[in-house]
Amino acid sequence: MKIDLTDTTSSKINKALVQGRRAIGTPAVGMVLTLVIVTDEENAYDSLKAANEASREHPSRTLVVIKRVSRSPRDRAKPRLDAEVRVGADAGTGETVVLRLYGEVINHAQSVVLPLLLPDAPVVVWWPVNPPTDPASDPLGGLAQRRVTDTYASEQPVHELTARAEAYTPGDTDLSWTRITPWRSMIAAALDQVTCEVTSVEVEGEEFNPSCELLAMWLADRLHVPVKRSQSSGPGLTAVRMETSTGQIVLDRADGSLATLSIQGQPDRAVALKRRETSELIAEELRRLDPDDTYASALRFGVDRLADGEGGTSEEPKSAAKSAPAKKAAPAKKAATK
Repeated sequence: MKIDLTDTTSSKINKALVQGRRAIGTPAVGMVLTLVIVTDEENAYDSLKAANEASREHPSRTLVVIKRVSRSPRDRAKPRLDAEVRVGADAGTGETVVLRLYGEVINHAQSVVLPLLLPDAPVVVWWPVNPPTDPASDPLGGLAQRRVTDTYASEQPVHELTARAEAYTPGDTDLSWTRITPWRSMIAAALDQVTCEVTSVEVEGEEFNPSCELLAMWLADRLHVPVKRSQSSGPGLTAVRMETSTGQIVLDRADGSLATLSIQGQPDRAVALKRRETSELIAEELRRLDPDDTYASALRFGVDRLADGEGGTSEEPKSAAKSAPAKKAAPAKKAATK
């Protein structure tokens, strides 16, 4: 069921939600959180589709905030709020409100969203594109326990990681980090199978993919060993190679779906390591609402401390990297499993 409201208010939207629930015969509210999606018209459809699929696991009220650009100074001075209320089959397993903001109301989106939040329920804000530099200081971000961004959608994703580290506040997270959860689990499981000391690591993946840098920073932060970032044609992450005291451990995924785990002295084994859809990533993020300390530690390690495939760092010119050699770290035993 869909209800269109033009030049409306938050109060009228709340009334439309109650009306819609009664019309379909489900007056009880069984949602566990409010998901606020801040996006543009171009990306609204895909973002909402992902949120609806994720709502099967996390029934929620989804508020889609679309800030529309007015063409003339007169239109920019005139505030207006249009809304589309969806309940029932049109809203997954929860409720959806698409909010289109015009004029001055764009600068006060939090005033529109606040009355629509579920009472006594967590709030998650997701920016699929164009996130603020400091999500926690954003008026909408300030309403949330968790703030989700995606550096992969940035024009300079690797540089964006540095900005994210400087502005990090507990509760911030990144879908580029969520994408490497299966990789981190597989690497930790591989290290659990052998008694060894890791001496160096190489992370291989396509250029301008921040997930590669985040995985490399996580390994460097947890293992305290040199980690080299090298490039491949993709898709995404393609391989992790760890040199250990008992031989090489390699996790190689050339096709973006099936990976091969090779451990010295053991037969190679095939493992499922497919690239996941956005809906799966959002569903994973909604499972936990506490701060991700592991992500924070890896992010703060710094991209500039990673070595690239040419012997420099992934962000600095080779000459600058050679003038400031990295301090050799002591090997760590199974640190990735912590």
